Amino acid sequence: QLQLVESGGGLVQPGGSLRLSCVVAGYTVDYRAIGWFRQAPGKEREGVLCISDSDATTIYTNAVKGRFTISKDRVKNTVFLGMNNLKVEDTAVYYCAHAWGRECGQSQEEFPRWGQGTQVTVSS
Repeated sequence: QLQLVESGGGLVQPGGSLRLSCVVAGYTVDYRAIGWFRQAPGKEREGVLCISDSDATTIYTNAVKGRFTISKDRVKNTVFLGMNNLKVEDTAVYYCAHAWGRECGQSQEEFPRWGQGTQVTVSS
């Protein structure tokens, strides 16, 4: 059964860094796109970054451009979200999700399987 488990969240000061991990069990990361999403308190869930089966990256929000990166480790079947120069407005629950297809779509409905989320809090 396909499962996604996020980890790596925590409390960090503004300007700090974190790396989130998404371990995919039950399916290889080679054949489907994997996306990272986030939901801040009182806001709708939004896309952050996505990586396709061929390692092409899609940026869903310009707010993270130049600060966040997405990568995968095929041996560990894990997708990472590297976050640098974190800002207070990056505070959210971060989720990874597994897509129906190989490419990164624009709709969250194209990601049928989700992890439980990991909290990232940026505060001084």
